[in-house]
Amino acid sequence: MKGLFISGSGTDVGKTFVASYIIQVLNAKYRVVARKPIESDCVKTSDGLLPKDAVLLNNVCTNPEPIDAVCQFKFEACVSGEKASTEQGLSVMLEDLVKAAQPSGGDDFVVIEGAGGLYSPIAQQVLNSELAVVVNLPIVIVVKDELGAINQALLSIEAAKKHKLNIAILVLNQITPNNLDNAKALSAYTDVDVVVFNKDNLDGFNAKVLTLI
Repeated sequence: MKGLFISGSGTDVGKTFVASYIIQVLNAKYRVVARKPIESDCVKTSDGLLPKDAVLLNNVCTNPEPIDAVCQFKFEACVSGEKASTEQGLSVMLEDLVKAAQPSGGDDFVVIEGAGGLYSPIAQQVLNSELAVVVNLPIVIVVKDELGAINQALLSIEAAKKHKLNIAILVLNQITPNNLDNAKALSAYTDVDVVVFNKDNLDGFNAKVLTLI
């Protein structure tokens, strides 16, 4: 299986937004498909639950798939995948997530997005890190570029290395422009490639993604 596993330093760091841009860059190089095996905080519609993150990722793929293929487990509650599934009386196990993360075709490049950080619970006694280990893909760690980002980045890198995960890049998501220069500061503490994502200045980000992935 070819692809990436997208994780974050926590929730609300913009990893789906960053992942959508990574997919758009990689569309020129691969036949990219998206997988969000489990998603909480889905929108209730007349046609069922709508997984917002999965829809965003799927829509930027060159060949979008049925949303049920992209996201198999959908829940309305805005809680962890583990809590949401348990409250619904479902036992979503690690093997279920692994199966839900598989691409349809052998030549597909699959971008799998987890839920929260590496140590966030995603299913029945399953952490994101365990899913990342089993799918065995290079990971992208997204960290919100703000005061405290260096600590969050180094903790996430340490967690990934503890589980022998291959870190493709660490993305500092600059939601609000700043002069903290966290990317330069991080280079003194890690050999992981660090890329700054700013939606108003994408040329450098796009070039780096194509070089590293």
